[in-house]
Amino acid sequence: MSDGKAHSLLSPSASHRWIQCTPSARLTENYQDQGSAYASEGTLAHSIAEAKLRYHLGISNNLLGCDDAEMDEHTDNYVAFVMEQIKALTEPKIYIEQKVDCSRYVPECKGTCDALIISNGVLHIIDLKYGRGVKVDAENNDQLRIYALGALEMFGYLYDIKVVRMSIFQPRLGNCSTWEVFKEDIENWAEETLKPAAELAWNGEGTYKAGEHCQFCKAKAECRERAKENLALASYDFTEPPLLENDEITVILGKIDELVSWASDVKDYALTEALKGVKFNGWKIVEGRSIRKYTDETAVAEAVNEIGLDPYEHKVLGITAMTALLGKKRFEEVLGGFIEKPLGKPTLVSQSDKRQEININTAADDFADLIENQEEV
Repeated sequence: MSDGKAHSLLSPSASHRWIQCTPSARLTENYQDQGSAYASEGTLAHSIAEAKLRYHLGISNNLLGCDDAEMDEHTDNYVAFVMEQIKALTEPKIYIEQKVDCSRYVPECKGTCDALIISNGVLHIIDLKYGRGVKVDAENNDQLRIYALGALEMFGYLYDIKVVRMSIFQPRLGNCSTWEVFKEDIENWAEETLKPAAELAWNGEGTYKAGEHCQFCKAKAECRERAKENLALASYDFTEPPLLENDEITVILGKIDELVSWASDVKDYALTEALKGVKFNGWKIVEGRSIRKYTDETAVAEAVNEIGLDPYEHKVLGITAMTALLGKKRFEEVLGGFIEKPLGKPTLVSQSDKRQEININTAADDFADLIENQEEV
């Protein structure tokens, strides 16, 4: 969950960035943390999940209520996952919201494990991710590896730990990912990769490097290295021949998502600065497109009722809301036969994406309508 110290320079949650781009830690040191509704929502979800887990383990009688049906369901699912891991073990030791010290390898680094289980020589760290913006994988996850190192430092002398198991539970994306390695593998990674990177990052040294790790960097809109990386695509030589070859398109495809993301970040940053009074030569702030809305929906409904018409739009509840209304078991019993999951629109992604590749030769008919609609758009 959290990284312990609120403004830790080398926090585990940001480790994927500062390991790849070591000078970025000091570069962004004085940027202010911007709170958000998403962060507050995540904090609330973690608090509810913690209370529910303690209750189910018999540690506490305090079971927090949750008015949000979706959050209530997702935190229930998280607790069910943790309890499932515990029940499969012999005499497990369970630690909830366990703080760990990771400073042996990373200066002033601490963290908090949402759930930590030890049994039969296995250390299992489970991390709840409530966000739905970015899918998080447990494999080679730097944050979880740092947590594991802190846990080994704390419990290694008490238990004969041989294997480290790490899980990400991300219910809003239907993502549950687990990765398992030998303890020696984690310790080797710490000595060979983490410790040297942390030393460079702490001293503000190393080489700036742009990549997907820039996504949550506070300096991503202003970073010169990221700009150079993306402007290189804009200066691509399109002069000869007049049509791009397939291998050239392959190169562009590998960079275009980051280019679009970078351009959007720069525009958002420029707007934020302009609203503070900063002037960008040749640019101005104008009022954007506005959508009409009612000032008082109750008054609108009453006015339409008075002339003998029905002002309401009647429609069936969505699947999530209907599940909350009926409960999961009853939903399946009553409505299971009416649910289908249609094919998703074809999407071109890199080979590193873990989704199954579609066999176009055998699936052409299935996707014909989707492809036709895509072409119309």
